[in-house]
Amino acid sequence: MADALKDKRTATRFRVLVEIADRQPAVSQGEIADAVGITSQAVSEYIRELGDEGYVEKEGRSRYRVTKEGVDWLLREAKSIRRFADHVTEDVLETVEEDAAIATADIETGDTVTLSIQRGLLHATPGDEGPATGVATTDAEAGTDVSVTGFEGIIDIESGSVTLFQLPPVRSGGSRTADSEALRDACEAADLVVAAGVESVVALRQAGVEPTVTVAAGEIAAAAAPVGLDVVAVVTTEAFGRVTDALRDAEVAYEVADT
Repeated sequence: MADALKDKRTATRFRVLVEIADRQPAVSQGEIADAVGITSQAVSEYIRELGDEGYVEKEGRSRYRVTKEGVDWLLREAKSIRRFADHVTEDVLETVEEDAAIATADIETGDTVTLSIQRGLLHATPGDEGPATGVATTDAEAGTDVSVTGFEGIIDIESGSVTLFQLPPVRSGGSRTADSEALRDACEAADLVVAAGVESVVALRQAGVEPTVTVAAGEIAAAAAPVGLDVVAVVTTEAFGRVTDALRDAEVAYEVADT
């Protein structure tokens, strides 16, 4: 566990040093006292102690700066706090949290259910055959929502794919350059169709496909593929970079189809 979580004094030292780092070099001890909830005299004592340990250096009257050693200590403590927080949220609270799922069959309160992701949504099936299970806390008929808690195991999620079709701007042909048959075939096999740019929307409509989404195409594709949805994204040259940036930021692989 992080030292900053073991006792009140170390936690206060951590908070004081964070406030100095945030306000440096002109540091108001009164403002730090208000932020941390201690007296100005106590802040002065903490700053003197941090200075003695080499974490803070004084540059003049009411001017302080956190040293490299101080920054290193803050980073170590922050990482330890983050690991502890992850443990609390992922290992401790996960067992008491409840979530909604779609019942694949009739379920009664107290039933053990197997959990799976289908088309990006959590589903619950009576029984404990799957690698991830939970316990129903409500009754539910097939196809309705059911509350589940007591999660155990890891849900097996097979990532979906993202296929990009790139179109030139209208002045260079726009929707007229699209292969309508190829677009139609790709969209029929996809779970989600997104479009970026007017030319893309028109090209899809000419192929007999109405896009599900016409805004934030990259962000939506990046969110959909990891939960198992196959996505077709039709984008203009001007929007192509924004879409691929969103996919790369989310570490989602994609392929560019011939148009």
